[in-house]
Amino acid sequence: MNRNHWIAHAARLQAEDRAFALVTVLRAQAPTSAKAGDKAIITADGQIHGWIGGGCAQPAVVKTVRQALASGQPQNIRIAPTDETAERTLGDVLEFGMACHSGGTLELFIDPVLPALQLTVFGDSPVALALTGLAPRIGLQTVLVAAGAQAGDFPDAIRVIGSDHTDTVIQALPPGGLVVVATQGRRDLPALRAALALKPQTLWFVASERKATVLRESLIGAGEDPARVAAIVAPAGEPIGAQTPEEIALAVLATVVAARRGRPARGTAVATEKPPPKFQLDLPPMEMGSCCGASAKAEAPADVAVVETAAVASVAAKKSCCGS
Repeated sequence: MNRNHWIAHAARLQAEDRAFALVTVLRAQAPTSAKAGDKAIITADGQIHGWIGGGCAQPAVVKTVRQALASGQPQNIRIAPTDETAERTLGDVLEFGMACHSGGTLELFIDPVLPALQLTVFGDSPVALALTGLAPRIGLQTVLVAAGAQAGDFPDAIRVIGSDHTDTVIQALPPGGLVVVATQGRRDLPALRAALALKPQTLWFVASERKATVLRESLIGAGEDPARVAAIVAPAGEPIGAQTPEEIALAVLATVVAARRGRPARGTAVATEKPPPKFQLDLPPMEMGSCCGASAKAEAPADVAVVETAAVASVAAKKSCCGS
């Protein structure tokens, strides 16, 4: 038997974008047919390519492989002879009893290998372009959806869909997944409707909170499911003070990574705590839009004699770069 033929199967499964686990024998206490260092590729349907021991060990291994593929987390297991086949957790090791009479003990490491996660980006804005460029660098494949979009304009996207009509989108893409709408004022509502139709795991909208509120009301008024509309995360992104399209994309991807790792999605950006002001403030607050839609309030010191009204008005009216 060629105990290294698992390498070819791993390459084939990766090329097909299929999930599998690499299982390695860490320790084998005789009598066992497997030896330390033996490896196998195991898929969720129980196919085994390689060698990790005989039939007594395989049911426990396949069961744990399925759990690891579902959670994305690696697992150490020990299979030891006992009259009981129940499993129990000992520290970071999951132990299985083996009813077979071979008498040997196996310790194995199960490492899940999952396909690259797909991120669907709606819009042809500078932020959408930055998202399709940055996302592959953290292991995400991106699909770009925008009316009239051309593949050559988004070279880092694995696929470009040139229509944001709902029927086209749901026929072209599977449901679920992670979605970011970064239309920034161009076809916001059609993109949001199409994104909602995908029933994504999480949907982020790059916009100010005020703009998102108005569009949520429009979506509900047009008949969209209120619960799904309420689940839209806006403003999108961690509150890092992002200003450029690349910085906004970075802030959004930070929340995508958090969701990928099991952290709950942020509903709104939270302003960072600031030290108390140095001066007593007595002028009405000016609202200054941040790039992710959160607002911060700034006031002038009480002992300022002259305020340039035109400058204040200019700052207060300044638009956020999220397209609000």
